[in-house]
Amino acid sequence: MKTKVLAICLLILLTIVSFGSIATTQGAPGEGDWITSYRVVDPTTQQLMVEVDFDTQPVTNRSLSPIFAGSELAITFTVSVAATAPTTVLRLKTAMMPSSTEDVYWKLVSQEYELTAYNPASQEVAFFQTKGELTLTLYGRVPITVARDIPVQYLVITLYGPAGETLDNIKVKVVTAEMNEYQTILLQKEEKLQSLKDSGVAPGYIQLYENVLNESRVQASLGNVESAIGMLNTLSVSNEPASSAVEGLFLPVVGVLVAVAVVFGFMFMRGRGKMQYVLMVLEDQIRDLEGLTLRASRVDRTISTSLESVKDRLKSVIGM
Repeated sequence: MKTKVLAICLLILLTIVSFGSIATTQGAPGEGDWITSYRVVDPTTQQLMVEVDFDTQPVTNRSLSPIFAGSELAITFTVSVAATAPTTVLRLKTAMMPSSTEDVYWKLVSQEYELTAYNPASQEVAFFQTKGELTLTLYGRVPITVARDIPVQYLVITLYGPAGETLDNIKVKVVTAEMNEYQTILLQKEEKLQSLKDSGVAPGYIQLYENVLNESRVQASLGNVESAIGMLNTLSVSNEPASSAVEGLFLPVVGVLVAVAVVFGFMFMRGRGKMQYVLMVLEDQIRDLEGLTLRASRVDRTISTSLESVKDRLKSVIGM
């Protein structure tokens, strides 16, 4: 008798350990444990915007088109249920606004999977946990209030367990049109930076270029997208200087461009009095740059031309 009791206790213990092991191996929401794939398209043009598939090796994760506040989306996704629990009800819910192209939120793609009290016009659908795959298409509109200043990961779909716990979800990156413009220009400048390095441009100029890129990223992350774009545009300089003995002449320019970054930051975060002070400092830096340009013209005409271009752009930024 004692042996049977011991065996039963051991079996229960092993079962608990087994379930604990399974629970600890489950990843965080959004990593494909339940929602194994999804595609986001523009329901009007059918343009593919985002594609994610956790079942491929490597995982497919493509962002092909920006998603803005107010965008109409059609998201087709698959929920993979690994085991049946006949009395367990799972729920899918969205926070998106109603679609202006469809009169429903949900369309059932996998007809063989049964839903519970299915109302396609509701923001929520429920189904019993039955082994298999459930595929649905969600139609909705991103609220216009999302991502006013900086990009956000907007939660479009959440899968809830029987106790209201989050099992999985889908998030999409929502950007402003201005931020999308910044990211496009930033990518172009990053590609340009690599080409400058490959072509042997002066290290001092490379340092200047990298500093401006980094400061623009900081400004963009703070929501100062206009200033970040303006900083990137100052990098449009022709005839970049090749490496030479006078490359050190470019190092003071780094300070000038950092001063520009400070100016842009003050535009958004400080009052007019402090702003005027910073502009005065920047004007002094530009006068120093004029002297540097004159000295450089006696050594290397290419460097002088590049410095002149940078100086003119800085003047235009502050209205000199």
